[in-house]
Amino acid sequence: MKKLKFRAIGLVCATLFAGSAMAQQVTLRLHQFLPPQATIPAKAIIPWAQKVEKESGGKIKVQMFHAMQMGGSPAQLFDQAKDGVADITWTVLGYTPGRFMKTEVFELPFLTGLSAEDSSRALFEYVQKNAMDEFSSVKLLTVHTHGPGLIHTKQPVTGLESLRGMKIRGATRIVNNMLVKLGATPVGMPVPAVTEALSKGVLDGTTIPWEVGPSLKVHELVKHHTTFAGGNGLYVTTFALSMNKGAYDKLPADLKKVIDNNSGIETAAFFGRAMDEGDKTGRDIALKAGNKITELEPAEVQRWRRTASTVESDWVTEVAKKGIDGKKLASEARALIAKYNR
Repeated sequence: MKKLKFRAIGLVCATLFAGSAMAQQVTLRLHQFLPPQATIPAKAIIPWAQKVEKESGGKIKVQMFHAMQMGGSPAQLFDQAKDGVADITWTVLGYTPGRFMKTEVFELPFLTGLSAEDSSRALFEYVQKNAMDEFSSVKLLTVHTHGPGLIHTKQPVTGLESLRGMKIRGATRIVNNMLVKLGATPVGMPVPAVTEALSKGVLDGTTIPWEVGPSLKVHELVKHHTTFAGGNGLYVTTFALSMNKGAYDKLPADLKKVIDNNSGIETAAFFGRAMDEGDKTGRDIALKAGNKITELEPAEVQRWRRTASTVESDWVTEVAKKGIDGKKLASEARALIAKYNR
């Protein structure tokens, strides 16, 4: 009887211990809009998730939902993190126009350098100092940019005159305003829609960085790519990796530490490096396809700069109506970009 009692007690203890261990395990659902083979999912998001799982000792499981598998549109992803539809989301901030007005300063024409890693570090520090109120509804894990945006077209763009009248996809309202100033006809749409729009003739071209081109088959649908001489890219887009506050708050202290250790400026740099490597791959694929890359000479780039410069003054005027000092924020952004530019 004593042996049976000890066995019973041992079984109860083992059951309680197993239940306690299971209670420490948590599944976080991560939702984003690109296919898994695209640069950021393959080279940043999935490795990030695997690192979190490993450092948690298996207590955290990150369940991946690619290409909007949980439903909704890319523009809804930030709110999906806020509302708990997903636990973590990754998205383009400019997909919700007018919501991240302080952060979008980084999208201004010819503002950032040629390295996504550098501009991502600058963007993270900028947001920490100037724009955290725009992310108060979520647990912000990191922000980052892509590398220099460029123009990919069916017909060559060798100067401002050849761009005029072309229907060009723009990622955000700032980019679309820039396209208007440059003489193009902007067509706003999330990046997953670009392939079909190009193939059906809805677009004559698109603005994207090199890295996303292969996953969209852009090098097959257009044959011309226009880049810019000098130390600045045409534009960048800003992204956020955000977590639902409730999902974070429910974690025990040791698992919060794992999330915290995989957040911040180094995570921004990690995502930026993935973009930089993806740019090299995307450019090489376009060249192997026999496509033509035209780099506009400095004098022509200056024409584009002068023409697009009113985008910044438009933005400063607009944000002033919201009580935001746009000139000060643009100056702060430039200073941080210079700080991190190698």
